[in-house]
Amino acid sequence: MFVRWSAAIAAVALLSGPALAQGTKPTDPQIAHIAYTAGVIDVNAAKQAVKKARSKDVKAFAEDMLRDHEAVNKQALALVKKLNVTPEDNDTSKALSKQASDKLAELDKLNGAAFDKAYVANEVAYHETVNGALETQLIPSASNAELKSLLQTGLKIFQGHQQHAVHVAAELK
Repeated sequence: MFVRWSAAIAAVALLSGPALAQGTKPTDPQIAHIAYTAGVIDVNAAKQAVKKARSKDVKAFAEDMLRDHEAVNKQALALVKKLNVTPEDNDTSKALSKQASDKLAELDKLNGAAFDKAYVANEVAYHETVNGALETQLIPSASNAELKSLLQTGLKIFQGHQQHAVHVAAELK
């Protein structure tokens, strides 16, 4: 129940921040910062899971998250440098960071199977939320074709992550 509530809060943060409120489309610099922030959040969660996970499947999943999200963020940084764009911090990315910090602290209090289940459940909910935001808000709002393409590639990867997380979660029950 708490994980679903966390996902709902993340969805509200992603979709109701001033950059996305009242039909206002976020700018490409805001989109870049939101997407990069979402990737950093998953990198940090994966680092925590690599250290704390007991299940070899959860640890392997976390290692995949670490590798893939670091790679996509590296591409994002290269793209903004190439385009000479400075990612713009905004209320949405700030809300995501705050929520993620709270979630990491909550997960840090767990150990063993309880940590594994909570981490994977959070990954399912988080990817569901971020993928939804990419599909409905960020990709359609992106003006730059290269940024849009990177977001679309990321979405395909992250949809695979969501499916993988669902599979790992089912194995833990």
